[in-house]
Amino acid sequence: MTARISPSAAIDAAAISSQRVAAKGRIEIERRGGRSRLARLFQEGAAKIRLPDTGADPLEAVLINMAGGLTGGDRIAWEVSAGTDARAVITTQACEKVYRALAGHAEVDVRLGVGEGGFLGWLPQETIVFDRAAFSRRLDVELASRAEALLVEATIFGRSAMGERARFGTFRDRWRVRQGGRLVHAEDLAVGPEIEATLARPASAGGRIAFATLLLVSQRGEQMLEPARKIIGDDGGASYWTVGQTGKLLARLYAEDGYTLRKRLMPLVALLNGQAGLPRLWSL
Repeated sequence: MTARISPSAAIDAAAISSQRVAAKGRIEIERRGGRSRLARLFQEGAAKIRLPDTGADPLEAVLINMAGGLTGGDRIAWEVSAGTDARAVITTQACEKVYRALAGHAEVDVRLGVGEGGFLGWLPQETIVFDRAAFSRRLDVELASRAEALLVEATIFGRSAMGERARFGTFRDRWRVRQGGRLVHAEDLAVGPEIEATLARPASAGGRIAFATLLLVSQRGEQMLEPARKIIGDDGGASYWTVGQTGKLLARLYAEDGYTLRKRLMPLVALLNGQAGLPRLWSL
């Protein structure tokens, strides 16, 4: 027996599909005339990229999702390339919001590349996950053998200050980082479908709804370890080790809400990002 779909349901499904976000943004940075400068820029759909005039190195780029958030069926892809000796910091205009999904899941695909002697700071503002959201993110990074990168992703499940809780949903975060063609860091995080119950477990977040992961791929990470641990305190941790010739510092933070998380996240990012400090759009 074949199930029949009502005409109204079919129309609603088609309308939802036709309204979904399909966006791409790509930026290439090169070293020229003693400074890191824009080489190429591509924007499609709701993905926009702006370059504030900071008057300094590294080059700073701001990613904007003009759709104002993501929901089931939305797709957005970002690609950033920093050439030989180029230095760049990439951030977002605001927190990315992932809303309840009626069908499918929202996808974010990030691809980063850094040439010899270059540095890239991937420093988006937090992702806020609402109740019954469905979200999947992929972060793929290719570093030359003498390149450095600072990668940061922070997530908040619900907005407690507004009485919003993320009880159910799915959240997937996949990282793959390679240096000189060799895999040096890999992780897969999955939360859901019972988000609130999972975060309440002592072995996961102990009821805290906000967390951040920071990865510094650089030999200088070793000297940053103790200062980082002082900033992190008891709600999180940091370690440094080497994979072949690659040094990496991995830190995680947990907090009961987004504001408390950001109070420690901001000084930690400023520390690990060196002279570049915080992007101008970051604030409490």
